[in-house]
This record gives sequence, C-alpha cells and structure tokens, in this order.
Amino acid sequence: MTVEQHRIKYPEVWRRFSPRETLIRYIWYLAIVFIVVWSVSNLDIPWIYFLDAHIQAMDLATRMWPPDWRYVSELMTPLLETIHIATLGTAITVIIAFPVAFLAARNTTFNLSTWMIGRFILVASRSVNTVVWGLLFVAIFGPGPMAGIWAITFRSIGFMGKLIGEAIEEIDAGTVEAIEATGASRLQVLWIGILPQVLPVIYGTTVYRWDINIRESMVLGFVGAGGIGILLYSSINQFMWQEVAVILTAVFGVVVISEFISATVRGRIS
Repeated sequence: MTVEQHRIKYPEVWRRFSPRETLIRYIWYLAIVFIVVWSVSNLDIPWIYFLDAHIQAMDLATRMWPPDWRYVSELMTPLLETIHIATLGTAITVIIAFPVAFLAARNTTFNLSTWMIGRFILVASRSVNTVVWGLLFVAIFGPGPMAGIWAITFRSIGFMGKLIGEAIEEIDAGTVEAIEATGASRLQVLWIGILPQVLPVIYGTTVYRWDINIRESMVLGFVGAGGIGILLYSSINQFMWQEVAVILTAVFGVVVISEFISATVRGRIS
C-alpha cells in the first residue's frame, strides 16, 4: 500500500487540543461548575420568592405607569449636579493619577520603594467601591457634592493610573534612550520622550472614565454625596413610583448621551 492509499484509507483527524490538554480543560470546567454550585449553596438564597417575582415586577411596572412628567422640572438641577460631580471628579483624577502612574511604572519609577508606593495607591483605590468612598467623604465633608467629587476621584485614580502606567511601560525605549543621550534632564525626557507616546492613552482613558463616572455618580446620592440619587432614594422610600419612572428615564437619557460622546471622542483619538 502506497503512502497516498494509506492516507485515503486512514485519514488523520485534526484535533485542536492533545488528549492531555483536553483532560486539563475538562478538569477546569468541572472545577468552575463546582465552585459556582458551592457558592450558590452557601448564599442561603430564598428561592421561594422567585415563584412570584414576575408578578411583583409587573405590579411595579404598573405603578410606574404613566410617568409623572410634571416632575421633570425638578430634575434638571440635580441632573446637572450629577454631571458636574462626574466631570470635576474625573478632572482631579487626571491630575493625581498621572504622577502616580509614573511611580507605578517600572521604567519610570525612582526605585523599588516608590514603585511599591505607586502600586499600593492603585490597588487601594480600586479595592474600595465608589459608594464606600462616598460614605467616608460624607463623614469628612458632610453631605453634598464635595463628598461625591472626592468619592469619584479616589475610585478613579486606581483605574486611570493602572492603564496609564501600563502604557508607560510599553513605550518605545529607543526614543527615550536617544533623548537621554543628548544630555536631557529627567523632566525633559518625560516631557519630550514619554508623554507624547502615552497621550492617546491618557485622552482615551480620561473620556472612558468620565463615561463610567457619569453612571457611578447617579447612585452617590443614596449615601448623601449629592446628585440625582438623593431624589431617587427619596422617591423610592415614599413609594412614588411614577416619579421613579421619570428619574430612571432621565438617568437613562444622560447615560446614552455620555456613551455617545465617549464613543465619538475615543473614535477620533484612535
């Protein structure tokens, strides 16, 4: 039997993974299923409430309809306050996150100690939720938009600093070495060699984070940190569901507009 005849009679079956790789993948799948089942079983979820959940949802939707559109006039000021909280918080974030990113990047930090400080700031910022930051700053500044601005800022520092720091670590080292060879100072190397390479990332990350902060600032009012969340919390507590429908519609509209602005700006940057 020739080689060609052997191939026709016994065709080889292409396999993406070897038997060992397939076994490992199935073990991982089983482990994930086990973890999910174990986690759900330990949550003590009252499954009986799911039986009439659809009835409760329809009842709530019925109470929200029709929305009380007369309430729109009272939403404009808190809506603008919410947008201002997100915008100012993002602006302050850029000012703080930029130097922290340079400390957290291995190729621009001064030494191991400064690198650890930078990383600690980024991790600490991301590990605390915006609402928790809001509670802390309400205790410091009292209720109002100032607490919301700093809650947004402290939550966003870790996000922006991490992405900018990673972009700094991926810059073209040859450009930096060429500028250093001319005898340029550290500040000149930063301004001429590094900053132009990471500016697109800074712009894109800033707009993207502003879009996220618009969403997050909506709920800060629940803890007294200003914005439209205060009205939403008050309307829910008073069971004024028609007002809740108007507020949710307004929030949805603002989020859609911010998403459009963010996508347009990031599209032009890229």
